[in-house]
Parts: sequence; structure tokens; C-alpha cells
Amino acid sequence: MFLPSFQLTVEHRLFSALPRVDQLNSRDLCREPFGNLIACVWLSLQNSMILSAAIFITLLGLLGYLHFVKIDQETLLIIDSLGIQMTSSYASGKECTTFIEMGKVKDVVINEAVYMQKVIYYLCILLKDPVEPDGISQVVPVFQSAKPRLDCLIEVYRSCQEILAHQKATSPSP
Repeated sequence: MFLPSFQLTVEHRLFSALPRVDQLNSRDLCREPFGNLIACVWLSLQNSMILSAAIFITLLGLLGYLHFVKIDQETLLIIDSLGIQMTSSYASGKECTTFIEMGKVKDVVINEAVYMQKVIYYLCILLKDPVEPDGISQVVPVFQSAKPRLDCLIEVYRSCQEILAHQKATSPSP
């Protein structure tokens, strides 16, 4: 089978602040219908490859967001003789758990901060300083993603204080 010969070139030109310009030039493209078909197929394949790559990159970005960023649920579990467990469940099903021994916990407080022209409240766990008995070594925020309202935080705070008070009453003093 004889295929008509024609020259097809793609020129890439870069301008300073403008995006890249691609030009398709062919001498015989308009004269031969088979050449038009090949050029159209080639151009559609090029565009579909770019589109496929864009879709693929977008899907990878979405999966990365769901796996590493989007938190669906946050839980706080306090066992008075053992410690405090904080769990964050991501949209992908991944879970991240942090455990703090009860011996390291000094107190649980509600803190307030100014954020983007409004006052927000968040629950914090104060950790004891091992060197200075009355000092605080670290402040660990709880429910970082959920940002519950103040009335919900007060309810959780009261429950935490009951458990901490019970733990302090039953633990032997040093």
C-alpha cells in the first residue's frame, strides 16, 4: 500500500512571560485527505495524552489529600490508671494514634486563641516537666481538625477533669 509522503513538523516556541506556543506546520496537509486524517489522529492523540496525564495527576493529588490530610474522625480515650489515647482517622481509612502516659499528664485545659479575626477554643493536654515538678514541658492540642464548639469542649473538659480527679485521688502521692 502506498502512503503519500508529506512533512509534518511541530515547532515549540518559548516567549518570556507567555506560555509555550506549539505550531503545527505541513506543506501537503491540506492537499491530501489521508494526510488530514493522520494529522487529526495525531493531534487528538497528543491532546488525549495531555488530558490523560492531567487526569492522572489530579487523581494522584486527590488520593494524597485523602490519605495524608483529610481527617474524618478524632477520638480521645482516657483510662484513669493508664493514660490518654488520641486517634485521628483519615478519609482513606488510615489511623494515627498518639498515647500519653497518665504519669506525664499534669492537666487538661481549654485554651483560647485569636485566629483569622475570631476567637477559637481548643482542648489541650498539659504535660509535666520532668526537671521542674510545677512546670509544664509541653502543650498537646486535642481535636486539631474537628474544631468543636465551646459547649462541646466544655462537656469533654468536665469528663476529663472527673477522670483526672479520680486518678489523683486513687494514686499514691510520692
